[in-house]
Amino acid sequence: MKVLAAMSGGVDSAVAAAHAADAGHDVTGVHLALSRTPASLRTGARGCCTAEDARDARRSADVIGIPFYVWDLAERFAADVIDDFVAEYAAGRTPNPCLRCNERIKFTAVLDRAVALGFDAVATGHHARLDGGVLRRSVDLAKDQSYVLAVLTAAQLARAIFPLGGMTKTQVRAEAAARGLAVADKPDSHDVCFIADGDTAGFLRDRIGAAEGAVVDGDGAEVGRHSGAFAYTVGQRRGLALARPAPDGRPRYVLDISPVTNTVTVGPAEALDVHRVVGIRPVWTGGAAPAGPSAGLAQLRAHGDVVPCTAEMAGERLEVRLHEPVRGVARGQAIVLYDDDRVVGSATVDATG
Repeated sequence: MKVLAAMSGGVDSAVAAAHAADAGHDVTGVHLALSRTPASLRTGARGCCTAEDARDARRSADVIGIPFYVWDLAERFAADVIDDFVAEYAAGRTPNPCLRCNERIKFTAVLDRAVALGFDAVATGHHARLDGGVLRRSVDLAKDQSYVLAVLTAAQLARAIFPLGGMTKTQVRAEAAARGLAVADKPDSHDVCFIADGDTAGFLRDRIGAAEGAVVDGDGAEVGRHSGAFAYTVGQRRGLALARPAPDGRPRYVLDISPVTNTVTVGPAEALDVHRVVGIRPVWTGGAAPAGPSAGLAQLRAHGDVVPCTAEMAGERLEVRLHEPVRGVARGQAIVLYDDDRVVGSATVDATG
């Protein structure tokens, strides 16, 4: 097969490209230039898609012995990932930009272009397994990325290759060193890749603007002030700067964010317990939607706990009853359904109860 290997400049994608070449595929490496200002997006292990990363990807391709190109997708990334990220926070939701990047960039924009150029599949360094077109968790559960791939359709997965799903991260680094890849010890990027300094609140303030409002308790009484509701997320405890402590002296957490009234509601930890989730825009990665109530497992954060659940469709909405409460579920996050280690599908959290 003709395979396009997406090479970020990190160790995972380099070893994945090498595996694709070892499997006998006709492999071409491509680095995605996603930043309009690539010199400014890496600080230590933060950030990605810099000029440094492009050079690291090119050197890895040279060692592997495959052709290499750079595709400029900065405008598409800004529109589909960064602008979406800002808009979701402005609407009081908490998005996952990695999930959005996989959905709209790596497996839509890149895959569409790859197919148009005659490639059969796209290989990436994601830690997940594909078994007969079925998406499963990586054997390295600490690095598993099936959650952020659960937005992909069966058709997209049919043209995807994840060579690292059967390896641990330790094994990946050891193999990279053995192959002479200079990225063997390169730190992983983390947090939001396009916010290199990690100051998400500052990034959003620059784009949305400060807007002072009230922090209220469950009864609506004002207990503090904020300079922008976008700087908060459901479940947050630190940085609330409340003027009045709780009567019982217990810590308070963000329970809700209302962009309409520009208020942040806080309360006790137990008020964060969620037993029911309603999801919109479901994607059935594992095939068709369940015909009726279906038992399985649910995950609500990229590295969150997995809980037993019962899920069913109600019209075009996914309703999930959690058999154990989960705390701090925010609108805009993804809920991913599993059958053991197999991804069944996903949806965007629209409401909780």
